[in-house]
Amino acid sequence: MEFETTCDIECQETDRPSSRSEWIRGLREAVPVMLGFVPFALVLGAQATRKGFAAPEVPLMTGLNFGGGSEFAAIQLWTSPPHILLIVAITFLVNSRHLLMGAALTPFLKGLSKRKACMALFFMCDESWAMGLADAKRRAASTLSLPYYMGAALALYGTWVCATYLGALLGPVMGNPETYGFDMAFPAVFLVLLKGMWTGLRAAVPWLVSLAVGVLACVLLPGAWYVVAGSAAGILCACCWQGGRS
Repeated sequence: MEFETTCDIECQETDRPSSRSEWIRGLREAVPVMLGFVPFALVLGAQATRKGFAAPEVPLMTGLNFGGGSEFAAIQLWTSPPHILLIVAITFLVNSRHLLMGAALTPFLKGLSKRKACMALFFMCDESWAMGLADAKRRAASTLSLPYYMGAALALYGTWVCATYLGALLGPVMGNPETYGFDMAFPAVFLVLLKGMWTGLRAAVPWLVSLAVGVLACVLLPGAWYVVAGSAAGILCACCWQGGRS
């Protein structure tokens, strides 16, 4: 009996994926999203240089604030001298969705040290968050595969920072990259992520409610309040939807 138990434990450890293989798996699955990052990052880098940013300042901004939406908003509001409080407020407003994303990710960070959990949250973006959660649910696991998540997150982070720097260097040469349709890359990436998380029309009801409220708020409200309105509506709908079905 003791021999059988020992064999079972050894077999489980053998079947468990290694950290290296999980890291490579995350990197490999992030490649399509990385390719979608490049044109959008080129647009941001080029816009930043037209606003007076020096090329080295662009990766500094994108590396410290890993959130494309808020960076585009900050660039659009940038003046000389800049209105710091306004830019900070809009950045917080656009990035407020990360509060909800972090709360959704927290149950899957159980067992991690505070240092590892903070590292995972720092490199979290919409795409790595969606990939990590989708992978955990696909494996029916209660915890995140940290090597898989970090393989994807670090690849996306490096691609974004490097591509924004490249956009800043090439911006004066290639002109306005939006004329090439590069700004459509980001919506395309999100559509791919939604497809990967699709489990049926009933489960997508909160998505549709969030979309409808976000579009309505974008039309009726100034600034980036549509981010908060759409997120809050989706969460409220999900809570009511699950409560009604239980």
